[in-house]
Amino acid sequence: MAPQSLWVVIAAYNEATVIAGVIAGVKQAGYPVVVVDDGSRDGTGDAAETAGAIVVRHPINLGQGAALQTGIEFALSSGAEIIATFDGDGQHRVSDIAALAAALTQHDADYALGSRFLGDTLNQPLSRRVTLRLATWFTRLTVGISLTDTHNGLRAMTRRGAERIHLRQNKMAHASEILHQVAASGLKYVEVPVTIEYSAYSLAKGQKLSDALTILLDLFARRLHR
Repeated sequence: MAPQSLWVVIAAYNEATVIAGVIAGVKQAGYPVVVVDDGSRDGTGDAAETAGAIVVRHPINLGQGAALQTGIEFALSSGAEIIATFDGDGQHRVSDIAALAAALTQHDADYALGSRFLGDTLNQPLSRRVTLRLATWFTRLTVGISLTDTHNGLRAMTRRGAERIHLRQNKMAHASEILHQVAASGLKYVEVPVTIEYSAYSLAKGQKLSDALTILLDLFARRLHR
């Protein structure tokens, strides 16, 4: 798979201090990258544009799920054959994108889902590990999909797989919603070991226990309104 047929989608909100470095790594690997600036107030979009990304702007903050959906649709309209989603806070490794894309071909799968628990984590606090384990247990129970890491934003999908994703959960519960849609699609998925490197910056922006409780409420509300 030629790098130009694989597009990287980054949903970004107030990431002006780190986004240029993230984009530089992706561009160096040869991948086209679209950054969805989700109503940032700190110049994220301008910084991403200067760094060489295509930037799509939300005039107001709609949430990471909405930003990812916008980015996926843009990549599809641009002819992407594979789409990788990648966090804008610097905790993902660009080298893992190629491994995810290769897994799609090797396993004849439409979704390659990154797992830090099959791979490695650097500087991960115990509290974060416990929260993620709880989230994984809950998602397995409610979605019926057997994974080791259910809230990892590093993933890749074929064009066919991406066309099955229609996110309605704008907030952080989109991670569980994606997995529900993966399971409902009937298409093959595979987990791939990846490395997550936490920094003081990414930890400050990341999920806390209170966020996990909010995710649960969002998911229950969505189920009640089906």
